[in-house]
Amino acid sequence: MSRLLLLLPCLLLSACASTPAPPAASDALWRLIQRDCLAAGGPQGPCLAVEPAPDRRDVLVKDRHGDYQFLLMPMDRVSGIESPQLYQRGAPNYFAAAWQARAQTERALGRPLPRNVASLSLNSPQGRSQHQLHIHIDCLRADVLQVLDAQAGAIGTRWAPLAQPLRGHIYQARALPGEQLRANPLNLLAQDLAGADVGQWGVTVVGRDAVEGGPGFVLLATRVDPASGNDASAEELQDHACTVLTGAHDAMERVR
Repeated sequence: MSRLLLLLPCLLLSACASTPAPPAASDALWRLIQRDCLAAGGPQGPCLAVEPAPDRRDVLVKDRHGDYQFLLMPMDRVSGIESPQLYQRGAPNYFAAAWQARAQTERALGRPLPRNVASLSLNSPQGRSQHQLHIHIDCLRADVLQVLDAQAGAIGTRWAPLAQPLRGHIYQARALPGEQLRANPLNLLAQDLAGADVGQWGVTVVGRDAVEGGPGFVLLATRVDPASGNDASAEELQDHACTVLTGAHDAMERVR
């Protein structure tokens, strides 16, 4: 049995079986998957692609908020970052699939999407409205990009707090070298930072041009903190109007 399985409270306490069913409104994405992604005639409506391969089993959906935002979701019932099946040996690396799907954002923009601007976010249970895992694929906020550029030299390959808060919240950061996301960010979070507390965290993955002499990523993670009003909605680091590239004013309220 893997160390991660032993860490997860759902398995240790049998809490999952006693968790009440979420309200119908929080099942909207799951119903969309069943209706539009698994339709007999193939993907339809906002569902753009279905990948049924055993090592993937994911779908890509155009989010209704923002012109450039897309969602990568499991085909199977997976509630979110707290779900034990995400940490089992051989589980799909949904972040790697989401990184590949950023090409959809680039097509929607009609211009190149620089690596440093591309971002993937997964919210905590407290920072989301839907109980089907969904990774937000969209642009990074300009102010967050500025902080990461300024802090680039201080971000190493071990988790450590950023010297400057992002959106008023404390974020842990670590660099990850490599052109593609071969390592699973969720495993890196659970193994090296969150442990059994993984369901209290939100994560954003940002592409970077220079990590240890080549392309890579920065992983950003924040923990729920009611005292500071932080619900670990890591999506707060994204800009669904992609202002850094379009110059448009982001007048949308944050959507979880």
